[in-house]
Formats: sequence, C-alpha cells, structure tokens
Amino acid sequence: MGGEERWCVVTGGRGFAARHLVLMLIKYDMFCVRIADLGPTVQLDPDEENGVVGEALKSGRAQYVSADLRVKSQVLEACRGAEVVFHMAAPDSSINNHQLHYSVNVQGTKNIIDACIELKVKRLIYTSSPSVIFDGVHGIFNGNESLPYPSKHNDSYSATKAEGEALVIKSNGSNGLLTCCIRPSSIFGPGDKLLVPSLVAAARAGKSKFIIGDGKNMYDFTYVENVAHAHVCAERALASEKTVAERAAGQAYFITNKEPIRFWDFMSLILEGLGYQRPKIKIPACVMMPIALMVELIYKILAPYGMKVPQLTPSRIRLLSRNRTFDCSKAHDRLGYIPIVSLQEGLRRTIESYPHLRAGVETKMGSQKAVRNKKLSIMVVLILGAAYFSLIAAGYTTVTVASTLLLAASVILFIIGKLA
Repeated sequence: MGGEERWCVVTGGRGFAARHLVLMLIKYDMFCVRIADLGPTVQLDPDEENGVVGEALKSGRAQYVSADLRVKSQVLEACRGAEVVFHMAAPDSSINNHQLHYSVNVQGTKNIIDACIELKVKRLIYTSSPSVIFDGVHGIFNGNESLPYPSKHNDSYSATKAEGEALVIKSNGSNGLLTCCIRPSSIFGPGDKLLVPSLVAAARAGKSKFIIGDGKNMYDFTYVENVAHAHVCAERALASEKTVAERAAGQAYFITNKEPIRFWDFMSLILEGLGYQRPKIKIPACVMMPIALMVELIYKILAPYGMKVPQLTPSRIRLLSRNRTFDCSKAHDRLGYIPIVSLQEGLRRTIESYPHLRAGVETKMGSQKAVRNKKLSIMVVLILGAAYFSLIAAGYTTVTVASTLLLAASVILFIIGKLA
C-alpha cells in the first residue's frame, strides 16, 4: 500500500468474524486497520502474536483502540481519520436482554452513523443478521431481500439488529456517506467460541443425542472466510465508479455459502468429524417448547443470583426446528460476491482447528465436570423423589405438591447454574 496511509475501522474487531476480516484486510494490504473493541488492551492469541496481525500491530499497519460504542466520544475517537468503517460489533445473541441489545445494536449504531457523518467517513458497512426478517413462527425457504421486517421478532437481538439495520440504510447519502448491510447466515469456522464448543460440551455431557423437530429443516451456513470476503466485496462495490456504487448503496444483502443443507446433518458432520455420535432421537418441537418456557422463566427469576444463560430457550427451539435458507443472488449481482471456500472445505478446516475438542481429549477439568454433572443428576432425582413421596404421604393437595416440586426444581437449577 503505497502513498498516503488509508485507514479503516473494524468495530467489535476482536470478535469471531471480525478477526477474520481484520486478517483479510491486512493480507490484502487494502488499508491500515484500526481494531476497535471493549477491552482496555488487545490480548493476542499465540498464533496471532507471531502472525500477520501481530506483525501489523508492531509495524503500525494496524492499531488497537478501546471503545465502547455506547459512548459517543469514544466512537468519534475510534473513527477519526478513517475512510471506511466496518461495523461488526454486537452483544452475544444468546443473551435475551433487551436493554443490552438496544444500547449496542441501536444506540451504538446511531453513534457510529453520527460519527461517520460528522467525520466525513466515505463508506459504512454494517454486519446485520438474517434474523431481522425472522418472526420465530414461519420458516424461511430461499428468502430474498424483498421480505419485510416482521411485526414481532424471535428475540430482542433480532429486533434491535433490524432497528440498527434500518438506521444504516436510512443514513445512506448523508454528507456523502455510502452505506450497505450484510446479513451473513449462521457463521461457522476456526475461532468460533460458541457453536462447536457448545456442541462438544453437549456431546460430552450426553446431551447431543436429540434432534429437535423432524430433522428435515434446511439451513444456510456460511464459512467465516466467506463472510469476511463479503464485507470486502461490499466495500469495493461502494468504492467503485458511480453506477456500481449507487446500485450497491443503501441496500441489505443475504450472504451464504450457497449450499443449503439439513441443519441436523450439518451438526452431525461436525460431531462425527470430532469423534462423537450423531444425534438420532427425534423430539417434537411442541414437546420441547413448554420445557424451554419454564427454563426461561426460572432463568429470569434466578439470573440476578448468578444462574448462567440456559442453552434451552424458546427462541433457540424455534431456530433449531425451522427452515432458514436465503437467496444471495442480489449480493452476487450488485457486490460481485461469490463464496471462496466451499462448505465441505470449510467443515474440514473447522474440524481440524479443534484438536483439543476431539473425543478422548477431555481435560482433567472436563472429566471432573462430567462426574459432577452425573452427581447433580442423581441429586435432582433423589431430592424430587423424596419431596414427592413425603408430600403425598403427608396428604398435601395436588397444587401444593406441584408448587413445592417446582420450587425444589428451581433451587436445583440454580445450584446447577452456579456450579456449571
């Protein structure tokens, strides 16, 4: 990159997909990269320390800045002097906390837009989500960008991402700012700290035997390098000559691997690739939903006391049992997006990147946790059994028995949440 330095900003730059985008931008020598995230300092993994990112930080081709998107002064400082902003920051989607999601996905995004306009940033690419058009009730099969936002979203994350996306699209053209939104579907790949680790944790705890629904629901997964590539395609399209830029700007785009697959087949390929059994036992979603609702209710009550976010929630049941495939021909047509890594190759790279999670490579801590889980399961059965027989024997009414058992279950779930 010769001549005057050109800077871009990647918000949430230490996140899963953002790390891959940062790496790609540095490798392509397109911009000097400012990595913006919440941490006071950047903590590199060993492979990053001695790799491209570490070298770029040492040479000054990349820099780290601590920034909370909810604080406008910090956003202004992070974006100052940048030509492009890739806005990828977002809270964990599994935490159904409306206040948190609104403060980051809406107010934080508004701060980014205002900073871009004030500082005369030329291009803003926003990482959205296909869930902005998902109501949690109706499946989506080969959906395109003509689908409207639903009147009610599946969860707070989706609702606030839709609100943020609408703000970005509306801001297109303000003070010369060109914007667009990328909706990558179900990202996977090396460095993921959610999908594969939680799958393996479930497998090691004996909980990966179950398929929720009929197992036939189709999904579009997107390898993380393709997601980074889509962001680069979007930036290049917005930076192109007038006709191309105008067609690309002010739009949202679905991004996939263009290889739909049954959701549970994909999960099975990862599990089998790591040496675990594929799920086989089918449980109807309608059976799981009341249980998930109860778990969510208990979590709302006990979260202030330290209970961890449960894996089983109503929104997740809906996500695991519905069709979710998308047509990304618009991205191909207007951004020039074509996947650069196939689904099969992406799966191979992903599985190879988790040698420590293979079956038989369980850590001492993991073994102790598995034993503890078995003990807790036995404890649950014994306590509920004892409560049941003592109450029935004492002649309590059905309502009293049910309420007492529910209270006992809540206490046990709290203990499990604290110990897990």
